[in-house]
Amino acid sequence: MRRRTFISAGIGAAALAAAAVGLSVGLPTGAKEATAETAPRKTAKITKQNLADTETKSGTLGYGNTTKLANKANGTITWVPAAGATVERGGTLYKVDDLPVVLMYGALPFYRPLSSGMEGADVDQFTANLKALGYSGFSTSAIKKWQKKLGLTETGMVEPGRIAVAAEAIRVATVEASVGDDASPGREVLTYTATKRQIITTIEVNDARLVKVNEKVKVTLPDNKVVDGTIVSSRNVIQNQQNGDPVTKIEVTIGLGDAKVDFDQASVRIAFVASTRQNVLTVPVAALLALREGGYGVEVIDGTTSRIVAVETGMFAAGRVEISGQGLSDGLTVGMPS
Repeated sequence: MRRRTFISAGIGAAALAAAAVGLSVGLPTGAKEATAETAPRKTAKITKQNLADTETKSGTLGYGNTTKLANKANGTITWVPAAGATVERGGTLYKVDDLPVVLMYGALPFYRPLSSGMEGADVDQFTANLKALGYSGFSTSAIKKWQKKLGLTETGMVEPGRIAVAAEAIRVATVEASVGDDASPGREVLTYTATKRQIITTIEVNDARLVKVNEKVKVTLPDNKVVDGTIVSSRNVIQNQQNGDPVTKIEVTIGLGDAKVDFDQASVRIAFVASTRQNVLTVPVAALLALREGGYGVEVIDGTTSRIVAVETGMFAAGRVEISGQGLSDGLTVGMPS
């Protein structure tokens, strides 16, 4: 008769992980041998369900990373916004000599004067912004109309110092300059963040499987309310360990979409789902038997009789393990260790 050993409920995570990939696992210390005639004290059911490989990480709810905005114009600062203000495309960020420095959307900083007839990525970017603001084409006429609306001198040439670029609308985080300050090039005027609340978390590189852009996560707020989040970006960052040595980690940004959140800043918990298995047979991990001849099995109980069925293991999650084997089906009773 085939002999087996119950898998102790105290088996280490490393042993379970080895079992998941079919590696041999030794008999756990203190585990009892059992024969088929030995009736288990407890039983459980084989269930067909979805399994998910999830891990929970901590993160910080806020408005994301802050970015410094440096002045490029010469003159005197004559107006600054209030902290917390939102500035959209075409809006005024601050004023130099009582003339606006405006926000445009894009990724390429304006580094040269622009005028009709020029070509380049910066021209294309500015043209797209003009179009979004209701001006057609990159022409001298369109530029002058835009300048007139802003109160700028209608030269038909765009000065780089009058434009700042961000990927989207911004929220003013801090104001670093005051009215009357010298607006010398390079001076930090303000810092800004995204306009919507988001979550930043940092995870280990060996957990990279958890990070898939556009994948959903579950976020638990300080009041235990759970809301949906979406991974919007990730990047490698270098952090110093306590001993001063640098280590690479993954910084993950999570958006909350239209979720209602009553906190401006808070620590939160994030449940990442690395992978899922749909409609698979599962048993509690403790129901696995380490077979003497190698591999794993479960003891299927039918009334007063029982039989050992060898199984292949799959995903381990939430205290259960995916199994497959001959004659197994949803609802069968299996033995549990004493």
